[in-house]
This record gives sequence, structure tokens and C-alpha cells, in this order.
Amino acid sequence: MKLNAGIITEKLTETKEFYTNILDFGVRFENDFYLLMNTPDKSAEISFLQPNHPSQKPIFQTPFNGKGVYLTIEVEKVDTIYKKLKNKGVKIEVEIRDEPWGDRHFAIVDPNGIGIDIVTYTKPEE
Repeated sequence: MKLNAGIITEKLTETKEFYTNILDFGVRFENDFYLLMNTPDKSAEISFLQPNHPSQKPIFQTPFNGKGVYLTIEVEKVDTIYKKLKNKGVKIEVEIRDEPWGDRHFAIVDPNGIGIDIVTYTKPEE
């Protein structure tokens, strides 16, 4: 079984630019109303769909309202990614930090209002 999360958004162009230029995602497929992207190592995918498209059934028509969704991207070297994004001028919503449960992470927000937690898992505090 494989999971592909999808977000319904008017911002397909901005979303493609953000995920390709900021997070180095690849475009697996796109047309005028749908965008399928993959992580740099191609291990995971996310899709974006234009709202109210006539080819889609009603449950796939309502745009995301920008609240209540987050993504977690696990990386090997979170400090390296943090520095890279800071150097690109990306706004950091949560500065890099260590958590007692074993995360070293920081967070950014995509053009749709989705919080993206970028994390390297470490050993939890005793």
C-alpha cells in the first residue's frame, strides 16, 4: 500500500515553484489542473489539485482553507537543510531546536499555509 496526500489549491504555480526551488522536489506529473510531486529521493509523493475542476467529483472540488494540515519531512542532516533554506531567504516559522522527545527540527510554511516540520530524529532525553 502506498499513500499520496493531496491538497486542493488555487496556487498550483506558486506551490510548484516552492517545492521545486525550496525543497528540491521533482515533478512526477502535471497538467493544467493537477500536480504530482516527489521528494528528492523519490520515496514519497504529494499532489495538488485545482479546485472546482469539472473533471473532478464534488468531494475533490473544495479548496483547502489553509489550516489544520502539516507535513513532516525527515532528513539526515537537519542543520544542513536549515542553513541552506536560511541562505535562500526562506522565512523560518519555528527556529531550529532540540525537543526532549528526540526531534531536532525547524518549520517553514508553504504557499498554501501548510506548516512543514523538517526534522532529524535523535535519541529522546532520559
